[in-house]
Amino acid sequence: MTADFTGKVALVTGASRGIGHAIATELARGGAAVTISSRKPDQIAAAGEELRGLVPGARVLAIPANTGVDEDRERVVRQTVEEFGSLDVLINNTGINPTYGPLADADLNAVRKIFDVNVVAALGYVQLALRAWMAEHGGSIVNIASVAGLRSSGLIAAYGASKAALIRLTEELAWQLGPGVRVNAVAPAVVKTKFAEALYADEERAAAGYPMKRLGAPTDVAALVAFLASDQASWITGETVRVDGGMLATGGLS
Repeated sequence: MTADFTGKVALVTGASRGIGHAIATELARGGAAVTISSRKPDQIAAAGEELRGLVPGARVLAIPANTGVDEDRERVVRQTVEEFGSLDVLINNTGINPTYGPLADADLNAVRKIFDVNVVAALGYVQLALRAWMAEHGGSIVNIASVAGLRSSGLIAAYGASKAALIRLTEELAWQLGPGVRVNAVAPAVVKTKFAEALYADEERAAAGYPMKRLGAPTDVAALVAFLASDQASWITGETVRVDGGMLATGGLS
């Protein structure tokens, strides 16, 4: 059952496709006015049109913006409040992973960029949302983490370390911002998106280690995010909820 977001305004970053777009769609179906953002103007414009087609009558604002740029984040929040009048839900979905392999050989500039976008920029959006609306009126924040932030992965070690930091950031913010603002995170395993293509080149083999015997779909994550962002989860804050097809229950990370 879709959670009720009637009268609410949501901002979803990194929402031109994949998990972010599925989350925006779920929130719009619940009645939210939704701002979506991503770097490429043509892609985010197309995503806005697609969302309006999926949810007839939806109020959608599509803004090209680079999450890692301070001025872009400020512009997205400002335009959201100007267009819709509030900002009740923030979904920090943007994530990057430009480097793979052992940390001992990692390009430190790439590692800095990962942490800047995946962690620092997420906090930047939280600060802006608080100043613009949530500090006075309350709200809900959901950060998109990863199972790689809960257990060592080897291959995507820098990315995993950044998601571990995001999980800790979630807990700190939940403690500091309650009771008016709830802050939670979700930790997906491999979801079939363009972002994760390198992790499931052989899909059958990749899925074999999961108890559910399939990889995740963006809608699997979106349904959980919508619940955590909604009033149905009004006594849940500071949590990181796995959505991983049972993968971590096996003791492994693949």
